[in-house]
Amino acid sequence: MSRVYNFSAGPAALPLEVLETIRNDLPDWLGSGMSVMEVSHRGKDFVELAARADATLRELLKVPDDYSVLFPQGGATMQMAMAPLNLSGPEDTVDYVVTGSWGKKAAGEAKKFCDVNVVADASDRNFTYIPEESSWQRSEKAAYLHYTPNETIAGVEFNFVPGGEAPLVADMSSNILSRAIDISRFGVIYAGAQKNIGPAGITLVIVRNELLERARPGNAHLMTWKSYADSDSMTNTPPTFAWYVADLVFQWLKGQGGVEAIGEVNQRKSEKLYAAIDASDFYSNPVAIDCRSRMNVPFILADAALDGKFLEESAAVGLANLKGHRSVGGMRASIYNAVSEEAVDALIAFMAEFEKVNG
Repeated sequence: MSRVYNFSAGPAALPLEVLETIRNDLPDWLGSGMSVMEVSHRGKDFVELAARADATLRELLKVPDDYSVLFPQGGATMQMAMAPLNLSGPEDTVDYVVTGSWGKKAAGEAKKFCDVNVVADASDRNFTYIPEESSWQRSEKAAYLHYTPNETIAGVEFNFVPGGEAPLVADMSSNILSRAIDISRFGVIYAGAQKNIGPAGITLVIVRNELLERARPGNAHLMTWKSYADSDSMTNTPPTFAWYVADLVFQWLKGQGGVEAIGEVNQRKSEKLYAAIDASDFYSNPVAIDCRSRMNVPFILADAALDGKFLEESAAVGLANLKGHRSVGGMRASIYNAVSEEAVDALIAFMAEFEKVNG
């Protein structure tokens, strides 16, 4: 079997160890004679799996006891609607920090349900920086403050956690589990699975229990966090396969030494890739140095006419999915937890050789 180095922004690389376990389990999970996709989500074995996933995630992130861990369907985009529906009333004002495409999308979704105050907007520099927190124009009585700690498309990542009195809501889809964080600083964290958790189809939500009581009266059952908390995320039939894979990824991450250890690896991977870009006159990164993402590294070639050649030749040597997002152009290497340091080294070596021949 020949596998490539996968730099996709999402769905993204999964650990080979996890994929091999899935392969072995698919026709016969736990000696049941059935696939995990065929068993009841309310059966003893799957209920135990769900409980283990909850416990391992709590251990990895040191989730306090007064928080609920939820595994709803729908991805982060659905949570962009669930945040205002669960934390605000129609007359309330909510604060949003817009530092990229996903923050902009979240603010746009919230506008359907309440008054949105954009406290900071980095679009004036094409989302290549994070405005100083001291410049943010906050509301006096915001129901919550929403931000996106890592923007997948532009490659911008916060190096601080915003303060303030309002509950903090974070879309951590692309940097969840990539380093240690203090959960107690947040009211709500949500993350689509397809970067650092598992396959698309399931979402992680971590919410402070006291906030579960703030949902709007008349909310649809499936759009209310408390319904998931009260049912152990089995309000309806969950995406059992995605949940099963998430459990395996959590166990794999624990075996790597947890988020503290993987955080050191991620820092090392990103530092060496940025160092290679900065040392070159052929490649460049447009993001302000103090907020460069550790997970998503965009870079631009000196001559855009060479983009096609770069992508063709990199793919030929097993470096896959390096094309940048259409709104940014150039290249993008997404180097999530499951992307090895060896993969980053191979990319750097290819970049150096390509520059030597074409620069």
